[in-house]
Amino acid sequence: MQSSHRPIAFPEDESVHRAHAVEWWYWNGHLNDARGRRYSFMDCLFRVDTKKVKLPSLARTPFKTAYFSHALLVDIARKKLARRIAPLSVISDDSFSRPELCINYFNPTLSGGYVNCVMEKTGKAQYHVKNEDIDLSLEATKKPLLEGGTGYLDLGTKATYYYSLPHLKAKGRIRVGNAWVDVSGKAWMDHQWANTEYSRDRWDWFSLQLDDGTDAVFCQYGTDRGPYLFADISYADGRQGHFQGAQVAIAPLSRRWTSPESKAEYPVAWRLTIPEKGIDLAVKAPVEHEEMLFGSINYWEGPLAVTGRFGKRKAVGVGFMELVGYPSRYSNTRYVSDELGRVVGMLASAAKKKTFDFVRGFGA
Repeated sequence: MQSSHRPIAFPEDESVHRAHAVEWWYWNGHLNDARGRRYSFMDCLFRVDTKKVKLPSLARTPFKTAYFSHALLVDIARKKLARRIAPLSVISDDSFSRPELCINYFNPTLSGGYVNCVMEKTGKAQYHVKNEDIDLSLEATKKPLLEGGTGYLDLGTKATYYYSLPHLKAKGRIRVGNAWVDVSGKAWMDHQWANTEYSRDRWDWFSLQLDDGTDAVFCQYGTDRGPYLFADISYADGRQGHFQGAQVAIAPLSRRWTSPESKAEYPVAWRLTIPEKGIDLAVKAPVEHEEMLFGSINYWEGPLAVTGRFGKRKAVGVGFMELVGYPSRYSNTRYVSDELGRVVGMLASAAKKKTFDFVRGFGA
């Protein structure tokens, strides 16, 4: 694999890379309301060159470039989830019109209404992220973390540009049921872009935010030659550390969750270690039923609780996990059928509510 690359530059590389086949802007976070109730979110916008990537779900689209979005809001105490998987997102004409990050989009619905979704940079280290369920102002408190030390990873079978904003202060509101709730907390941002076709890749990815201000990413990416492992650390004092290969160990523990839809089995507890640094962390999911289904693509995405040792200190914190490429029985045909069923159910419910309101209006 050709490993030559150009250095990542800010703020230019926060925006779009039209010459590359696939790109995504990803955010996750951990939030608390005034009563101390805990929530987590994920919001990701994808851009693909449909001719290069050849994603099955977009095989018949007439567009050369397509956008789609996936989002998640988790009420941890109640173990309730709001998932949003938009197979097509519409980007405004003025998106990417500034040197810094600037994206406005909406996800079409059958109701004809829409919510203006936003991913934008609003100041030197300030960002605004908004979708149907979140409206957050974010402030980066650390410099970007360039994975691998340069922000360019040669994975053997493919390569990717990849950087993170590992610690963002978050403040704003989220929608819980039909009410908007004020929240604050912390968030994480990933931005990746690459020239690669769609393939049945597999990876296990973890972002970690410890209570002492240390943040880290661990990942193992499956290749024909075996897994490619890396870990990158952003220390509380601003230093960074980068580790690859045998320096890193990522292993599932015995706890599993099996999806009733796809039948995929996901490990929901893991051990992450960097032995030479005395880093030995256990991560586990407080909510297990967090599979995302996008046609024949299935993956697990959700928050983590983190405990263990970080050098000579005890480690406590939170994180996020993404598990991709686990064998599934789900198909594009089943996905379309389920989506049609969901839409018909929504329309029937809406029609029933309108009829009830009409009758009630006449004093029945």
